[in-house]
Amino acid sequence: MKIAVDAMGGDFAPGEIVKGALLAAKEYNQALILVGDEEQIRAEMGSHSLDNLISIVHAPEVIQMNEQPAVSVRRKKNSSIVMATRLVKEGEASALVSAGSTGAAMAAALLGLGRIQGIDRPAIAGILPSVKGFTVLLDIGANTDCKPHNLLQFGIMGYLYAKNILGVEEPRVGLLSNGEEKTKGNETTLAAFPLLADAGINFTGNVEGRDIFCGNVDVVVCDGFVGNIVLKAGEGLAMALYKMMKEEITKSWLAKMGMLMAEPALRMFKMRVDYAEYGGAPLLGVDGISIICHGSSTSRALKNGIRVARQSLERGLVRSIRESIAGSVQRKGAGVNLARRID
Repeated sequence: MKIAVDAMGGDFAPGEIVKGALLAAKEYNQALILVGDEEQIRAEMGSHSLDNLISIVHAPEVIQMNEQPAVSVRRKKNSSIVMATRLVKEGEASALVSAGSTGAAMAAALLGLGRIQGIDRPAIAGILPSVKGFTVLLDIGANTDCKPHNLLQFGIMGYLYAKNILGVEEPRVGLLSNGEEKTKGNETTLAAFPLLADAGINFTGNVEGRDIFCGNVDVVVCDGFVGNIVLKAGEGLAMALYKMMKEEITKSWLAKMGMLMAEPALRMFKMRVDYAEYGGAPLLGVDGISIICHGSSTSRALKNGIRVARQSLERGLVRSIRESIAGSVQRKGAGVNLARRID
């Protein structure tokens, strides 16, 4: 079971990506294929060869963050993300991890791996910290405009991911809206509500933004435009709160003394809200494991992204979605009916 890593993707590539791969290889005894400029990768690896676990596939091209994803994926056949995806398609690797352009990773997965039968649009599932543990939020950026049946499919995939991969016994699924009443929402969420209610999952109804972090549900469904804003706002709020607390503490000697006692708790708080601890977000709905990491991923974040890929393989993420959805979703007009209920 090898995992392909896009060594050239991310703000700090290839340095932090290679360091993260080395950490993952050592900690998980995981075989990896680093895809990218071989000379740069070897320079970053230095004396840490790990020949028995890490191999390199040379990819001379890179898709930059500012490039048009779909066009670049077609034009740059030898880019690191396209070649890493091809390794999965051809069976040389079992999964791929990238901290590069989200659009390029999604385009490469759609063109290279294809969709699971019955899924119209894949969704990126992010994990956000909550007072009760975590909340799965999807979509967090793959689809800015969605139809009601897309939200239905997101709900089903999120439910399966939380249940089969994250170990939540009976995940509670909520639809993000501007009020808890089923009459609240825009045209899309109003139409998605009855579809989710009849999907055979543990749908609890509409939820508001505060419910994500209060842990009132396990899975929150929304389109990628809203989801990405929620994700980035949450990250910014966590960093701002931590910074403000440190600033206030330094204003008095008494607070500084208290800081010495509170430092372990503050460290745990920082870890709890740090995206690096959660690693990467799976692109649900494509016919293969594709883990998308934060663009500013450090070595720790990349290592944990590889962990997520490994867990997704071991617990049969794609198989569970395929078995539950393939053949069970039928379009009728603008909506979607489920031929059988999700087990």
